[in-house]
Amino acid sequence: MTHSPFPVPPKGGKPETQLHQEDLHIFQQSSVSDFQPCRGEIFVARGKTTKECRPGFAQRLDFRPRGSFEKIGNLISDEIDFAFKRLMSKFALILILLGFGMISMSQQSDSLTYYLELAAKNNPTVLQKFTEYQAALQKVPQVGSLPDPELNVGVFLSPMELVGGNQVADIRLMQMFPWFGVLKNAKDEMSLMAKAKYESFRDAKLQLFFDVQRSWNELHKIQQSILINEKNLEIMRSLERLSLVKFKAASAVGGASSGGPGSTGTSSSAASGSSGMSTMGGNTGTSVPQASAAMPASPMGSSGGSGLADIYRIQLETGELENSIALLKNQLQTIAARFNNYLNRQPLSIVTLPEKLDADSLGYTLSAVSDSMLSNSPMLGMLEYEQQSLEARKAMVTNMGYPMVGLGVNYSLINKNEMSTLAMNGSDMIMPMVTVTLPIYRKKYKAMREEVELMKTANKQGYQASANSLQTEYYEAIQLYQDAKRRMKLYDNQHGLANRSLNILQKSFAVSGSGLTDVLRIRQQTLDYELKKIEAISDNNTAIAWLKRLMAYSQIQ
Repeated sequence: MTHSPFPVPPKGGKPETQLHQEDLHIFQQSSVSDFQPCRGEIFVARGKTTKECRPGFAQRLDFRPRGSFEKIGNLISDEIDFAFKRLMSKFALILILLGFGMISMSQQSDSLTYYLELAAKNNPTVLQKFTEYQAALQKVPQVGSLPDPELNVGVFLSPMELVGGNQVADIRLMQMFPWFGVLKNAKDEMSLMAKAKYESFRDAKLQLFFDVQRSWNELHKIQQSILINEKNLEIMRSLERLSLVKFKAASAVGGASSGGPGSTGTSSSAASGSSGMSTMGGNTGTSVPQASAAMPASPMGSSGGSGLADIYRIQLETGELENSIALLKNQLQTIAARFNNYLNRQPLSIVTLPEKLDADSLGYTLSAVSDSMLSNSPMLGMLEYEQQSLEARKAMVTNMGYPMVGLGVNYSLINKNEMSTLAMNGSDMIMPMVTVTLPIYRKKYKAMREEVELMKTANKQGYQASANSLQTEYYEAIQLYQDAKRRMKLYDNQHGLANRSLNILQKSFAVSGSGLTDVLRIRQQTLDYELKKIEAISDNNTAIAWLKRLMAYSQIQ
């Protein structure tokens, strides 16, 4: 028995290597029974990797009893099938890539960074502050330029007769120059005021980011509160259905026990006999069964009344939960409108939120926050630039008290006088000119200097007031941060304990039907602890955003 020199690919497949002519000749001379297993070789058949060895295309053409048209049809069908498989695999790959792209886009749209970038680009208050900064920059070339030159032109309606001719017109050009340093001080003042405007822009942007993050945390808190209340509403409805079933079962048992003839007399006689034996001090062993037989009438009546009261109490709790959910949804809509206003969008625009509210971390020590607060605060930086600009204004006002100097030229247009025999007859006259202002009214310059001094004093007071306000906000933010951290730890532990207690009581109530009051009380505690835990996480994130706002830290530039 001879072995095939090449493994046979599966049905409809193609070998991974091309067959040479001599190998193909040996391959065609072999019989179908001569083919042995593939012995582990790997082939690609119809787009799949396989070790199965069946007669391939060449064998089907040579050894299967089919006509030429049938062979060609099999070839075409196999090729079409293989091409279709490849096309479907490419199509599936495209769908997977599109799915990943949509997931990444959804993750981007529900991230806080996305909304912060959107707010920085679209918020009108921030854009207003930046436009004011750009307008302040345009004042620098205005105050740093020389005054416009003056050109005076005078024309005589009747020529003025002079010795050397007739004067027809008089042209005068004059340029005034302020005292040394006035223009430089004016440019410094406006440049520093522009920097103060930029710090105001930074402060507005940081405040916007804090407002967006605070509203974001509130939206998370309300959304989680709605989900928790809806979950507890389902629990209450389940308890209501269970209580209703138990109430109907108790009513049915009570009606069956009281429906037989003579049952009332038997029960009363048994009860009186039992009480008599108990009073005489007889054997109590027989009194317990008799009392047990007589008890069902009374307990059924009391359990029926208490069961109906339990249903009413559950319905009251359900109504309170439904009202709370409706109120929270209204609050969610209001805060979403405020959030969209920060982004300069329509109030009813959809805000996409992640499913879970995670606690943020500060990432800095409290001492680092305190140090960075005073050195990086844009409000304090703005006041510092204003103080420096007032210093430049004071120097400018002092220099303005000195004279201004003007340089110019006077040109006289003179025609010839026929009666004059002078050599300069008809020659035009050019006269250089110098002008000096006399700042003799000193009160206004003194008042200007006093104004600057008072503004500097006011600026120092404003700086101190802003620093004190920052210190107050710092301690308020620290209190909120530390309190939130403590409450997060407390309510996480409390919620776990209450949740385990609730599970135990619910199982007990489902079995015995008693303890509904404890179930409702523990359920309410579980709800309260979970809500308080979410509020603590929201306060923690808000406090961290507040501290970073005081540090002038922003993840969006």
